[in-house]
Amino acid sequence: MEDQALVERSQGGDLAAFEALVEKYRQRVWRLAFNVLRDREEAWDVAQEAFIRAWQALTNFRGQSAFYTWLFRITMNVASDRLRQRGARGRAFGTERIGEEEMERTMPDTELTPDERAARVEQRARIDKALATLPEHHRTIIMLSDLEGLSYREIADVLEIPMGTVMSRLHNARKKLRDVLGPMLALLLALLLGLVPLVLEAQQSVRVGCRVVLASDTPPPAGTTQVPPPTEERVQRVLPRLREMFKFKEYTWLDRHRAAVSIGDTQRWAIPGGRQIEVTPESVVGEAVRMRVKLIRGATTELATNMQIASGYPAVIGGPKHADGVLIIIVWANTRAERQ
Repeated sequence: MEDQALVERSQGGDLAAFEALVEKYRQRVWRLAFNVLRDREEAWDVAQEAFIRAWQALTNFRGQSAFYTWLFRITMNVASDRLRQRGARGRAFGTERIGEEEMERTMPDTELTPDERAARVEQRARIDKALATLPEHHRTIIMLSDLEGLSYREIADVLEIPMGTVMSRLHNARKKLRDVLGPMLALLLALLLGLVPLVLEAQQSVRVGCRVVLASDTPPPAGTTQVPPPTEERVQRVLPRLREMFKFKEYTWLDRHRAAVSIGDTQRWAIPGGRQIEVTPESVVGEAVRMRVKLIRGATTELATNMQIASGYPAVIGGPKHADGVLIIIVWANTRAERQ
């Protein structure tokens, strides 16, 4: 019912309702795309394209199936198109792109001993290799059934194949996995159903943060809570640029936040003016972080944008009114999560 209400509002042009659907399903859409392409960056691109196509075609959605099965079908079509394009490029240039997964880069589980953690990493590496041996259509059906929890009928709807074919294909896929993994097959299903998803656990973290500055022509009101500014060197680099961009006389450091955030997760911080800022790192491109940023006040989204931020080159957002001036929000990112 929640999806139905959000879809109906989205069909009426309510972008915030569709953003709620994107937030709810973006990780699952990414997982499906990754399962087909085995490449993180391409999977994010496919997920974005799938949501764009869904928005454009939403008026044609009649609710004859669940929204997520309709969305998954779009995702599979986009991912399959991308896979065919990749194959065509590979044949044209004599090579095909192969995504490399670093299974040793897992997020630590504090409840496990070092030996147990090492064994878990080894098991997951074996499982990933076993999944990689399956044909794409078998791997897809395993993921739809055992990770996403779709019924036979829903899988048939997503893949646009008869339900009997779903049952036969799933049986054959599990048999092939059993031949490779033996007794580990039960562990595979446990990992997929009950623990952290395999592909998401290997995702890296990045460090992100923001500083909030009040720009005004008069000193801030008495009692305004302030935080220490950055180092003097950074202040001398930043303030001339802010004065050039915003033309105000006074710049007061009001707030600062930072955190290590996993790729795909959303970090939220309360900032002055009854606002909330959301930052979602979506991928790492070299030394830069591609991220989605939203500024929310109450039920209103004041800003929603995508940006690519390299270490040492923060993004500057300015304009929301506050006190006798405006807020300036400086968003930064660092691909090394451990760096302070």
